[in-house]
Amino acid sequence: MKKTDSRAFPELISELVASVEEVSSIAKDSEKGLFIEFSCLLNKLGLILSDIKDNKDVMDTRTIRKAIESIEKELQRVKTLIKSPDSKQPNTWIENVTQDLGRSLGLVLFASIDLHLEMKEKISALHKEFMNVRFNGSLAPSSSPSLGPSPSPSRPPSPSHGYEFVTANASETEIEEERTEIIEERSNLTIDDVILQLKYGNDEEFNFALLWFNESIRQGLITNEWINEGGIVLILVNRLSSCKPNNRLIILRILQKLASENSENKEKMADAASLSALVKSLTRDTEERREAVGLLLDLSDLQAVWRRLGRIQGCIVMLVTMLNGDDPIASSNAGKLLNALSSNTQNALHMAEAGYFKPLVHYLKEGSDMSKILMATALSRMELTDQSRASLGEDGAVEPLVKMFNAGKLEAKLSALNALQNLSNLSENVQRLINSGIVVSLLQLLFSVTSVLMTLREPASAILARIAKSESILVNQDVAQQMLSLLNLSSPIIQCHLLQALNSIAGHPNASKVRSKMKENGVIHLLLPFLTESNMKIRTSALDLLYTLSQHLPEELTEQLGESHLNTIVNIISSSPLETDKAAAVGILSNIPISNKKATEVLKKSNLLPILISMMNSSPSMISNSLAEGVAGVLIRFTVPSDKKLQLLAAQNEAIPLLVKLLSCGSLVAKCRAAAALAQLSQNSVSLRKSKKKSWFCVPPSAAAFCNVHDGYCIVNNTFCLVKAGAIPPLIQILEGKEREADEAVLNAMATLLQDEIWENGSDYIAKNAGVEAIIKIMETASVKAQEKALWILERVFGVEELRVKYGESAQVVLIDLAQKGDPRLKSTTAKLLAQLELLQFQSSYF
Repeated sequence: MKKTDSRAFPELISELVASVEEVSSIAKDSEKGLFIEFSCLLNKLGLILSDIKDNKDVMDTRTIRKAIESIEKELQRVKTLIKSPDSKQPNTWIENVTQDLGRSLGLVLFASIDLHLEMKEKISALHKEFMNVRFNGSLAPSSSPSLGPSPSPSRPPSPSHGYEFVTANASETEIEEERTEIIEERSNLTIDDVILQLKYGNDEEFNFALLWFNESIRQGLITNEWINEGGIVLILVNRLSSCKPNNRLIILRILQKLASENSENKEKMADAASLSALVKSLTRDTEERREAVGLLLDLSDLQAVWRRLGRIQGCIVMLVTMLNGDDPIASSNAGKLLNALSSNTQNALHMAEAGYFKPLVHYLKEGSDMSKILMATALSRMELTDQSRASLGEDGAVEPLVKMFNAGKLEAKLSALNALQNLSNLSENVQRLINSGIVVSLLQLLFSVTSVLMTLREPASAILARIAKSESILVNQDVAQQMLSLLNLSSPIIQCHLLQALNSIAGHPNASKVRSKMKENGVIHLLLPFLTESNMKIRTSALDLLYTLSQHLPEELTEQLGESHLNTIVNIISSSPLETDKAAAVGILSNIPISNKKATEVLKKSNLLPILISMMNSSPSMISNSLAEGVAGVLIRFTVPSDKKLQLLAAQNEAIPLLVKLLSCGSLVAKCRAAAALAQLSQNSVSLRKSKKKSWFCVPPSAAAFCNVHDGYCIVNNTFCLVKAGAIPPLIQILEGKEREADEAVLNAMATLLQDEIWENGSDYIAKNAGVEAIIKIMETASVKAQEKALWILERVFGVEELRVKYGESAQVVLIDLAQKGDPRLKSTTAKLLAQLELLQFQSSYF
């Protein structure tokens, strides 16, 4: 065999394919089942190798060549063994050979880094098939044992089939005999006997009389006079509640027949007691419900029935339930009956209370003025679910209510607004309100000074607050300015609604133009007096709006917030019973630019730090994400590396343990901010560490205080050491998570352990805590800035030869990928790392 090193890669693969085909042919010609099965597997291998030959993604590497050589050797061994007449236990050696071939194929898969997914999946599937192959002990393909001859189609039916046939015939016969017996015994009964048995008979007697009566009706042998004289209708209705289910079905069918044949019978079923008895059947099993609703539908052409049915407790609820049920017949009849009953406005209201709103909406659209007001008023008072609001919106309730508000008299306007306020809790209905053009009308109403309209302003402002949650409100460019101008001219309730509306508007992602106009109109200056408002709801709404604006207008905030305002905000944090107020207040402070040193001094003097730390430690399980994020943001201000005294103040107030805790239990934003604050602290740890020399100390420190990374004595509250604070494991845990937003802050914190004087110690420590693997893992999916910091860290880590040997191989795949496809800004750093790993020259074609 030629040396593989002397052959070109395509030639090597072509010769291997030919070898596979040769061995496959020999195996197939052996006429042994075992070898034929093996031949099929080889054919699959040949196809894969042909694909590899034509696939440019498979690289001509030393590893792949070794794998191909291994396949060639195994094929030669198989050829020899198949031809050998003395080879024993072929199933054993052929299994071993197949699995060896599978291992070589797996090596090809492993070494082909850039192979596209479809090709990888093909090779992987064949690799698994080779590795899991099992041949049975015979030399012929295995076959299933015979299950015996199939039964002859001419064979007579089994005894069980015959028994079923006899039983079916017997049951039909018994029914017919019972029917005949009832007709025969009819002649022995008088009308009085039947009436007595229907009225007072026990179950057996009643059953017999009912069957007799039903059969007589079926044959047309019962006259209306007989039914009237005996009071049969009321007797049957009265027995509905006490008889068995089968008999109830018979009664309902009899009553339906009687009602359809005679209007007098129908009248007798229309009294309140009879209708109540029939309504009870709506609560029973499917078949009985179907019969009962069908009978009630037949009775519904009587006006008395419309009035009485609506008053029977549970009737409309059951009909609505059936309307939405699975029985198509019962559902259709229930719908028709509800439609008939809806001609009464009270019934329409009951239907709405039961969740069926179409009749109510119909009255809103086409009813009299009084009916419209009645429906709107009822709608305003209903406790609606979101599903109910959605149904009302889909059925068209919003548009006629808006029309009532725009064109109706005062009572109509008020009832319509209150109803719309109830419906506006659902975003879909908010969009319908915006589409209706109601925003302009609502603002006009708020500017109105007509005393008669003052009662409408509160619901109008409430609806505006709901509408403002939709970004579609931004089509009205001046709406925020108009609301701002109304703030100091309104009652407390309206002020609260306007502040909530403004907060929603200012928070929309596409509201930059609106926020700019609000800034021009001095919105911060306008809002600051509300911080001392005695009305808690107004103060809370103002705080929320200020917090939203502080995220977008930090410069405006800096200009307007004086010392008194800052102290007021700190006082809210320390004294407010509402955590939402605390969170908003802390959030405002966290958004003040760090460059504002005057604000820092004021906050330091106001003892903000101990207030925040105490608040966070008092009930950590109850702290909201927004509050924790705000506190972490404020701590970034108190940990700036340029002010060691300020950092010391933060550390002495136990800020570092809190920041470390936030790395594990905070939201992603809180983790990111906590990592940023810890990074700032750690930047000064090298300069603050104490040397090993005892001359530094009056009393030598304990061995536990010695830090291997900083090569000196570290006390957390004095040197801000991340190692002694236990911050590195939770930082690495963030990198190991699925979310990538905090990577840059985490890597910045870890990088402080790799400063010039301590980088080797820091590298060892990060590696011991599984940090290197975590960094390599996130490099493909992290942001460019995080990738840049990760490359810097790896450059330092790989400066340690032991770590370069240990992690270099796992990093090279990612580094090559970054060199090929990564951001151009990373190219030089990536090239430097590849050179560090002695891969640059070998992989130079990637650049």
